[in-house]
Amino acid sequence: MPELSYRRRMLVLVICAMSLLIVGLDVTIVNVALPSIQRDLHAQVSGLQWIIASYTLVIASLLMLSGSTGDRLGRRRTFQVGLVIFTIGSFLCSVAPSLGWLIAFRMLQAVGGSMLNPVAMSIITNVFTDPRERARAIGVWGAVFGLSMALGPVLGGLLVDTAGWRSIFWINIPIGIAVIIATQLFVPESKAAHVRRVDPIGQLLVILTLASVTYAIIEGPSHGWTSTEIIGFFVLSALAATALGWYETRRDEPLIDFRFFRSVPFAGATVIAVCAFATMGAFLFLGVLYLQDVRGLDALHSGLWLLPAAAMTLIFAPISGRIVGSRGPRIPLLIAGAAITAGAIMATRLTAATPALYVLGAFLVFGIGNAMVNAPITNTAVSGMPRAQAGVAAAIASTSRQTGSSLGVALTGSILASYTGRGAFGAGFTHASHIAWWLVAGFGAAVLILGAVTSGRWARGTAQRTASLLDPVPGVQETTEAGVR
Repeated sequence: MPELSYRRRMLVLVICAMSLLIVGLDVTIVNVALPSIQRDLHAQVSGLQWIIASYTLVIASLLMLSGSTGDRLGRRRTFQVGLVIFTIGSFLCSVAPSLGWLIAFRMLQAVGGSMLNPVAMSIITNVFTDPRERARAIGVWGAVFGLSMALGPVLGGLLVDTAGWRSIFWINIPIGIAVIIATQLFVPESKAAHVRRVDPIGQLLVILTLASVTYAIIEGPSHGWTSTEIIGFFVLSALAATALGWYETRRDEPLIDFRFFRSVPFAGATVIAVCAFATMGAFLFLGVLYLQDVRGLDALHSGLWLLPAAAMTLIFAPISGRIVGSRGPRIPLLIAGAAITAGAIMATRLTAATPALYVLGAFLVFGIGNAMVNAPITNTAVSGMPRAQAGVAAAIASTSRQTGSSLGVALTGSILASYTGRGAFGAGFTHASHIAWWLVAGFGAAVLILGAVTSGRWARGTAQRTASLLDPVPGVQETTEAGVR
């Protein structure tokens, strides 16, 4: 790709980051609206889980297909199609007549969302070729997510309290239209020089693996963990995962190139992403329900209570990016793991009478951990990989995030449902939430340990060897439309 001017690169970064803004807003706004949706649509606990999990599950299932599609058909084109579908899905969510339709439209929204972040990250990777500049750009990317985290709870609470929960989906529509136009005007088209073939069997096995395990976890409390149906779905997930590994390693151009995982930093970043974003999904799910159903706050005030955690993401994500660019991912990963673990342990003591300063302190510490983790995950996933496969590498990292978020909501929600019943939360919520927070602390500890193990000299050596193995045509990585300056 011809070198773009600094100003043009920054403009591309802003455009790509706007897609992250609407996706991030959607996550936090919907979480704040869950109690209102529960009352309006008479949703049970599993229904609330599916509102969140259906979105993240579809995104996780399609991210790798979207990443490879962008590499194959054009990243700008794929990015724009995703924006169109996401915008239409947002409108349909706002007019959903029932819980079932809302979940269905959330899944449509997720189809578009799967084409945004991995493809945008691939665009950024190919525009910012200098490693240090790329790390700083990824830090800005993380800061935009922090901005969406900061705006989402407050904006969502304001919209829910003034115009109802349906209004939370309206915010995506004007932003989506503006980004579609800006992308056409300023983002250069790019493709991988080597076009990879479609892998429908691999895609089906990915969907079966993720969907069956998520269904089993969410529906386990209501159907019984030892029921034939739930055990059957767990077995189906294991069989699909096994078949995926067997099939993909025998394809010349697999959907998931398992050679990526010969890189210890890449494999570590993948698992860290699952653990870290499981904590994030759980934090939003548990935090909002605690604030509104236990402390009795309205949507707006619960959003304000979440603001410290969001503000930490806005502040510390760019710092994390700069540290990654100058010192590598080790320090941010260690800080992230320690802070997530500490924040979750503090949250195990939350009750209806817990002092406000303690609650805000727990949220703040957790927010610091979440802010520090995204830049090292993203940078490790794409750094050292051939630029021709940047879309696939970024999509695997994004898939790990969404898978983690889906599992976090599914696991913690199932814990709540097991102790409180399928309907409204009762007296068992506090005890159940403490168990769920200990699970979150365990995920945080995993981030800490894996961050230490996968960021040393030996691990970096495996990344270099993997990159040389994956580069099919050294020196000829990209094609681009003529006339791009």
